[in-house]
Amino acid sequence: MSSIGVMAMPADFRYREVFLKGKPQHDRFDLFRARHPSMDVGRRAKIFSPFDALKGFNEAIASKDILYRDRIELNEDDQNELDRRLQILKGMTYNGRMTRANRIKVTVVYYVPCADENSEAYNLRGRYHKLTGICWNVDELYGSILVDNTRISFEDILRIDNADGIFQKDWTTDYPED
Repeated sequence: MSSIGVMAMPADFRYREVFLKGKPQHDRFDLFRARHPSMDVGRRAKIFSPFDALKGFNEAIASKDILYRDRIELNEDDQNELDRRLQILKGMTYNGRMTRANRIKVTVVYYVPCADENSEAYNLRGRYHKLTGICWNVDELYGSILVDNTRISFEDILRIDNADGIFQKDWTTDYPED
């Protein structure tokens, strides 16, 4: 007795002969193959690729998992300490030659407002990001600092730290970070 997959094939199976013949074999010069050429792998993969009926749905669900918080206002002591540290960085990155010579590595914790228009926190709350890199410029005219390729506004900065100890004083308040 033959089998279909894991089941035994009944003796009175209607398509028994066709099944037992197996998969048809076509050679290069067969008329069937001329009318129905085999599909290349790229097109075949495109046909069987998964279909996303709700575009962006998974991203929208994932964005709901992000926790946003209110902007933290610095107290007067910490604001003065931040201003002092920015002045030190400005003095060490006054021009391009000094910046390249000093190459000050800093860690900046800064606020980024929620940019997801579908979130209830849009433009009301945000997240704190931590960026470690080389401080290239402190621009007092525009009120921003350039760390690697990221320009950060002074108002968004929560704290600036340096591993080399150029600031010599620690913060008075510990703020939570994300």
